Amino acid sequence: MGTASRWRSNLFETTPNSFASKRALSSTPCSVPRSCRSPCTPARPSPRNLPVVRVNEPISPHHAEEFTEFMNADLKANLATSMEVRHVLEDLRSPGQDEEEEEVADMGDSTTTPSVAPLPEGRVLMYKTIMLKLSGEALSGPRGFGVDPDIMNWIAAEVAEVARAGVKVAVVVGGGNYFRGATAAHKGLERATADYVGMLATVMNSLQLQAALEHLDVPTRVQTAIEMREVAEPYIRRRAVAHLNAGRVVIFGAGTGNPFFTTDTAAALRAAEINAEVFIKCTKVDGIFDSDPFKNPLAKKYNKLSYRQCTTDSLQVMDETAITLCKENDIPVVVLNMLERGNIMRAVFGEDVGTTVLRISTGAWGPLCRGVHVACHHELDLGTTVRKAYDISARGCRQYCAKGV
Repeated sequence: MGTASRWRSNLFETTPNSFASKRALSSTPCSVPRSCRSPCTPARPSPRNLPVVRVNEPISPHHAEEFTEFMNADLKANLATSMEVRHVLEDLRSPGQDEEEEEVADMGDSTTTPSVAPLPEGRVLMYKTIMLKLSGEALSGPRGFGVDPDIMNWIAAEVAEVARAGVKVAVVVGGGNYFRGATAAHKGLERATADYVGMLATVMNSLQLQAALEHLDVPTRVQTAIEMREVAEPYIRRRAVAHLNAGRVVIFGAGTGNPFFTTDTAAALRAAEINAEVFIKCTKVDGIFDSDPFKNPLAKKYNKLSYRQCTTDSLQVMDETAITLCKENDIPVVVLNMLERGNIMRAVFGEDVGTTVLRISTGAWGPLCRGVHVACHHELDLGTTVRKAYDISARGCRQYCAKGV
């Protein structure tokens, strides 16, 4: 070590673990030559019982090395303490305070921008923010219970394809493959308790879907209406929107967090909260039929329905609360078969797939629009095209609609 560096200080207080205190408490005499004029005996204790050392002269290499070791250890201790204080302050922070800025800045892969695959030439996304409602029963496949890994991987690949196209994807998964609260309530279990068990079943499916998506390098977050911080984030709307804006898939678990509400209602509620442009319900059948197509091979399929028809005709598409939420917020509902390759992507492009439920007015319908065209959602009221508030230009509408805008 070279010549000792010169440093000055008015007052330096050391803790009992400092190099000066250790030297004072040690019975080993100082081995430094007498040319060192730094004090080797403790100074008079301060009022806080901490030894005080005044340093106004150059110190020897021996003391400089001890001082350096002490400062490094003290710096590490202070850094650890400051990190602990930071974590405590973050825990005391209001949950809704600047959550979107926090989420974009932290959490693992947040610094990595998800890759967006180029769209096919001439194709335009009709919906940029979607809500996917996945059937829990469909996840079980031929097993009839639990999750079929092949089906889970299939669905994850479909969702990943949509997310990589630049669509903001939110997902709600049912829990019917594990537990159905309404059925258990009829068998003697209290309805509220049965619904809470069903909410936990949705969380199980959500975590498995998250794992399948992340295996495909799709950043995913799970938010639950019932707090379980060890496995998922609590649901905070602004945080969920921040995740979607950052290109992550957000899976909502535990329904609404309240009994007596279905996962369809939870999906419709979350769709309204995140301003989703479409509600896509993925089931085991290709749309809505007038009867069960598995029991009646002659069941009639509907291509388009109004919200009113879904409730008055008892088609059992979704419960009335979910249908009403979609109707009041002008969110079209597309019911399709999730086990057919590319169906979700075709629905996002606005193609005629499955059954579309939306607001339909009575009156004369144009020959090409067939009432309401799924691609532009324009209504024809008494022969007059009424442009709805959707993200599509008048020129784009004329490509599909006979009368234009």
